[in-house]
Amino acid sequence: MLRLSYTWSKALGPRGNENGVDGYTNNNPLYWPLIAKVPRSFDRTHNFNAAFAFELPFGRGKRWVSQGAPARLLGGWQLTGLFTAYTGGPFSVTAPGASLNAPANGQTADLIKPQVEIYGKRERWFDTTAYAPVLQPRFGTAGWDQLRGPGLVNFDAGVFRSFRISERVGAQFRAETFNLSNTPHFANPTGDVSSARFGEITGIMNTGREGIDERVFRFALRLSF
Repeated sequence: MLRLSYTWSKALGPRGNENGVDGYTNNNPLYWPLIAKVPRSFDRTHNFNAAFAFELPFGRGKRWVSQGAPARLLGGWQLTGLFTAYTGGPFSVTAPGASLNAPANGQTADLIKPQVEIYGKRERWFDTTAYAPVLQPRFGTAGWDQLRGPGLVNFDAGVFRSFRISERVGAQFRAETFNLSNTPHFANPTGDVSSARFGEITGIMNTGREGIDERVFRFALRLSF
């Protein structure tokens, strides 16, 4: 079995709270109506997935090695895998909002260059000299969620073997690995223009494994009767 899927998407919406996803409850300046149309935090432009599962053609009733001790040794093995690759999510370059004198409003930095070069390095993801703090009582000129962080490439794999112990008792051995290539999955860089680590990547993505990003092996034995 082999399943492939590709999704191109563009999720737009108002800047603000997404049931706690963004962590913002900020108001937006009324004279910027287009600020209500920005990429959502969960937006991923390209998303590719490939999943496979197949049983090795060895053992009793199979095409090859169907008899004797080799059949008992090689039969019943199954391989599975899941490959995932998607582009990075959006993030904003922010600035301290003290100069606004407008509680409950967020503040972006000033964009002082016509283009922002993306270096793609962990120690400096983008050109930080393209932004500056806002010193006047006004909103910054940089838009919300206009830059994108690192994407993700991940491969999980598993090996399973099912066999009979008796007529009524069966067993399955499972060996699984997550992030087989041990590829780091970096989070978005620091977007606060006033931070000493502005533009640096200091953490990893939440990949749903309780903050564990490095390669993990898991073994199990299941009995059924």
